[in-house]
Amino acid sequence: MAKEAVAEAEVMDGEEGAAEAAPKSGKKKLIIIVAAVLLAAGGAGAFFMLRGGKAEHAKTEKKIVLPLQFYAMDPAFVVNFEASSVSRFLQIEVRVGTREPEVLEVLKANEPVIRNDLLLLFSNQKYEDIATGTGKDALRHKALKAIQDVVAGAGGKAPAVEAVYFTSFVMQ
Repeated sequence: MAKEAVAEAEVMDGEEGAAEAAPKSGKKKLIIIVAAVLLAAGGAGAFFMLRGGKAEHAKTEKKIVLPLQFYAMDPAFVVNFEASSVSRFLQIEVRVGTREPEVLEVLKANEPVIRNDLLLLFSNQKYEDIATGTGKDALRHKALKAIQDVVAGAGGKAPAVEAVYFTSFVMQ
């Protein structure tokens, strides 16, 4: 009888142990599933946040524009030209605008060629053509094109030469 009571007690303990093991095992499975879902959600969230940040950063990089830098073509250009059979003089101070430091170096290295081309351009003007604001602006655009051609011929980026400014324009 004692053996039967012990055996019965062991069976009851085994049943209680199995009953306790089932909830513990279910809790562990539930915790593992919840942890896996949280990890997956956190990983997906991190992926989209980082991916969105990189795309936004790339857009920002494309929008960064360097300030316009100027190269002074000193000394001023002084040319003579004819106007109604009277000799006239033209003095122009020129500044070239670019945003790329490499182009500034190309401008500096090719200044003699640029000065030559601009002197020829300025001396071939007619007084009547450059006496108006429109004529001066057209001359400025021709000067820009001449400088871009020299930069392109030297292997530089011609479109990077954005502007030519006449900081002084005197006709006499």
